[in-house]
Amino acid sequence: MPIEAQDLYFEDLEPGQEVRTVGRTITETDLVTFAGLSGDHNPLHTDAVYAEQGPYGKRIAHGLLGLAVASGLVARLGLFERSIIAFRELTSKFRKPVFIGDTIHAVVCVNSTKALPRVGGGMVELDVRVYNQEDDMVHSGTWKVLVRNRG
Repeated sequence: MPIEAQDLYFEDLEPGQEVRTVGRTITETDLVTFAGLSGDHNPLHTDAVYAEQGPYGKRIAHGLLGLAVASGLVARLGLFERSIIAFRELTSKFRKPVFIGDTIHAVVCVNSTKALPRVGGGMVELDVRVYNQEDDMVHSGTWKVLVRNRG
């Protein structure tokens, strides 16, 4: 069952709810900015000549860059704009490379919820899958967030 893009509280969430984000194209500027911000200047990301000789035949985006963009796409949905208490944990598997020019989007599904009355809400485990423009899954993982109750 789809989730409406609105501010949601713990009691609004149940396993099986799913939402898809809009897409966003990964640019040269994204890659260069992320390399500078993170300090990760690995030649697979930053050296076109080196990367041509590598396993992908061209430069690839940092895995964490794709994850950061996916996080921003999910944030744009406004699902937890006012109800989030904390982003507690994430796991991520980088399944396929993301290239400059790829357009990625995320699909988020509520896996489970656990009420935590002492924090005024509960833990929500989200299944997050990131796809490119060919609908190839490039990342997958789980995010655990604390979400407050409505009251």
